[in-house]
Amino acid sequence: MTDDDVLDAHPLLFLVGTTASGKSRLGLELAERLDAEIVSLDSMSVYRGMDVGTAKPSPAERERVPHHLIDVADPRDTFDLQAYLGLVRDALRGIHARGRRALFVGGTGLYLAALLRGLFDGPETDPRVRARVEASGTTEELWKRLEEVDPESAARIHPNDRRRTVRALEVFEQTGERLSELQARAKEARWEDGAGAREQRARVLGIRWPVDELDERIRARTRAMLEARWADEALALAAAGGLGKSAGQALGYREALALGRGEIGFEEAVEVIALRTRQFARRQRTWFRRFEVRWVEGEAGLDGMVGVGVSVLGGGEGEEARART
Repeated sequence: MTDDDVLDAHPLLFLVGTTASGKSRLGLELAERLDAEIVSLDSMSVYRGMDVGTAKPSPAERERVPHHLIDVADPRDTFDLQAYLGLVRDALRGIHARGRRALFVGGTGLYLAALLRGLFDGPETDPRVRARVEASGTTEELWKRLEEVDPESAARIHPNDRRRTVRALEVFEQTGERLSELQARAKEARWEDGAGAREQRARVLGIRWPVDELDERIRARTRAMLEARWADEALALAAAGGLGKSAGQALGYREALALGRGEIGFEEAVEVIALRTRQFARRQRTWFRRFEVRWVEGEAGLDGMVGVGVSVLGGGEGEEARART
């Protein structure tokens, strides 16, 4: 089976939502009802040792339902989108061979886009242009410049993600066009060629909360994670060599490490991490607006969400329901 075949053998099933929306809990219930195995759609759960700070499923939860794409990389190493997609294909082959479904659970919009629409990274790299962009400012300065010239790309790229920020600016300098516009045209071309069938067949369920309630959930979860010895985890990772460029983008580890070293207090750590997490959740919502998602309200409770989820992901609501947003 080819790489494309394994992605197209069955409709892809997704459970998405912002951080702290309750995806993991609902995902477990849905996976059991749908006879599915869970494939992580989270760019930070791939790293070993980053357990508390990424709210990774517990060993008991992973025993309850098989999980894939968790603990597959060293946090000091770079783990990129190509590596993720390669491991996804391997996981899908095994899941399908066992006669089961795959349920992608997580909140990384870039992974969702790549699985549904494929990869498009613009023109070939020009080393001279890239070097000039690299030398022209700090990561923060480059991201702010990107926000000015290509706000849509900036909304999808983490402010600490220097590699992708540089790439987007490089494309703009090379072509005079925004990377987001090139990507949109590439998507239109794929659909005109009939290559959008994968996205049309996919079933995407999302959990959403009113913003004020989500903010409270984020604050409560941040406090609980710090109480669960997140600072000790950050200290252990630092002692083992620290985090590489990719893993270093994970929210909260800088503050958790500062807390462990006695550089900031507990309440300050809660406030700073919660603030940055709320900002991240806003960027996630921007990502998800690009897709057809059947939203279920978190206030419906677990039983209510499970009922809707089984119907949507199991196909009971059909195409019309999946088109509602």
